[in-house]
Order: sequence, then structure tokens, then C-alpha cells
Amino acid sequence: MEEIKIIDLTQTSDYNYKSFFTTGLIAHPDCFRISPSDEEKELFPTSGQTDSFTLGAVTSSGDLCGVVSFQREGTNRERIRHKGLLFRMYVSERFAGAGIGISLINHLLEKVKTGTDIEQINLTVIHSNTRARMLYERLGFRSFSLEKKAIKFGDRYFDEEQMVLFLK
Repeated sequence: MEEIKIIDLTQTSDYNYKSFFTTGLIAHPDCFRISPSDEEKELFPTSGQTDSFTLGAVTSSGDLCGVVSFQREGTNRERIRHKGLLFRMYVSERFAGAGIGISLINHLLEKVKTGTDIEQINLTVIHSNTRARMLYERLGFRSFSLEKKAIKFGDRYFDEEQMVLFLK
């Protein structure tokens, strides 16, 4: 396995983020709440937001193999500023099972713990995505809600599970 570095991605140095993430949306339509056509309309996920960042796992040849984003909830809402949101987590199939997801989330957690006053991190995962749910649970996230039929893709419905990790 080649060496992987976790780096900060920005709108200007994104390592073809949009193309990489869209590939994940196409390959795994049952694992995301957004579609490739939704992604076409989106800006870089954390551009122009305070207390937000996107991390990328990059190979020694400069290719993205995983991404995750974070943003503070309630940037303009005083009473919920203690919460953050982990979102847009994706590791390419080629690197699945190689510890990239754990590494990305551990880097995200370290960055949040040392650089912000965030007390809890929330995330949403498609309930049938057992692999992702197990990864989050392994890192300390716990389920607190299940929304039935939260997503409709064609004539299929998917339940969404909300999870939380308390930092303080």
C-alpha cells in the first residue's frame, strides 16, 4: 500500500475534489443523501464558512483516496454553536478497508478538539450503510435517532440514522 497523507483541502487546492466526490455518488447512490446532479450545483463544501474545513487523504502520487468535511452548526445561532457536523465522508473503493476512514476522522477530531470550542459532533448516515455505521461506532459515535423513509431514490426509500460524539 502506498503512503497516504491527510491534508487540508481548500477551494483553490482541492485535488479534483468535485470529480472524486461525484465518482463516489455515482458508485454508491444508496450511501448518500445527495445525487450527482445535486453535487453539480454545489460549491466546494466548506468555502466561506468559519470553523469549517475539508480534509483529504492523498496518495504519494497526488491522487485523492478519501475525503471528509466538518462545519460548526449555528454559525449565526448562539445557542447551538457548541455543535459541529461531520459530512461528505467518502473513501474510494480501491482504498476501502485500509484505515483511510479512521485516519480521516481521527484527524478531523484532533483538529476540532484543538482548534475550536465544539462540544459535540453530529452526523447522518444511511442506516443500511453498515460499514460506515460500524466505523463511526468504532470511533465513539452513538445513534440517537432514526428517520424512516428519509431519502427517496427512484422508488426505493432509505432510513437515515443520526449519530453524535460528545467531546466534552
